[in-house]
Amino acid sequence: MQQITIEQLKTEIRAVWHEAWDSGRIDALDSLFIDDYQRVSANSGRTMTAEETKAEINEIRSAFPDLTTTIDHILIEGDQGAIYWHSEGTFTQPLNDVPPTGQSVTTHGSNLIRLEAGRIAREEVTWDAHELLADLGLKSLSSAFEAQPEVVTDDLSGEPSADALKAFNRQFVTGVTVVTTTDEDGRPRGLAVNSYNSVSLDPPLVLVCVQKTSSTYPALFRSTHMGINIMSRNQRDTIGTFASKAADKFAELDWHQGAGGSPLIDGSAASIEVEIKERFQALTHTVFIGRVRSAEASEDEPMIYKAGRFFDSEDLTPLN
Repeated sequence: MQQITIEQLKTEIRAVWHEAWDSGRIDALDSLFIDDYQRVSANSGRTMTAEETKAEINEIRSAFPDLTTTIDHILIEGDQGAIYWHSEGTFTQPLNDVPPTGQSVTTHGSNLIRLEAGRIAREEVTWDAHELLADLGLKSLSSAFEAQPEVVTDDLSGEPSADALKAFNRQFVTGVTVVTTTDEDGRPRGLAVNSYNSVSLDPPLVLVCVQKTSSTYPALFRSTHMGINIMSRNQRDTIGTFASKAADKFAELDWHQGAGGSPLIDGSAASIEVEIKERFQALTHTVFIGRVRSAEASEDEPMIYKAGRFFDSEDLTPLN
């Protein structure tokens, strides 16, 4: 391959990347790829066709409308090459089931390419949509996305049924929390959560696990802070409110605002405000890990939850 041909190919790669990634004219890639083109993720091992690659570009561009991509360097030797690049953009629209955070990101990657007759036959890439989310601090728990094995019902070699797992979880005694935040318009939002845990005291880290179908989830995902309120034994009606379909669940509640803007519910056994540090995607849920920025506690005894029922922690009487 002569030098001029190499330079022409480099020029074409730069032009096509600009057309596809920056302008959204993804069919420009057809002039660069062979018919049997393959894109392989070095991290996941996933292989995509040209059409699947174009679909992913469209998804990413929809989520990052201001995306710009710069090719920093291209190396080509014989039928092998490497493309080094970086992209910048703002996460303002959903990416599949991940709500936008409004964050800006600069992400870097490299593509190892194999050429056939001056066109790209195969790319091995260090970067994909999951890497983009990781650069935003939105990591995935890989075990949650593993393929499900066949269900075995005659012995113990398969996974337990959903009913069996629910029966196990119902026997675990927990406290009851209401996790709160504010939406883009400054309105208070919240949901009841019993999957709360302290991670460590030094540093002061906690976690909550929130189902993605919750109406509060998009606002919480976008927020920088959240409140975690441990319900007292006197707040059975408050839990009922957060289990309802009420348009404004804070209308009849007394609450005050934490320094980071999170609603903290008056009358709670204890409340903390947390700066959200990590968001781990877990298929149907997201695990939020945060650093505690303030804490307050009262003398009221907490409510406890077991097997679908609420109890007074002082004398274990049911709270109907």
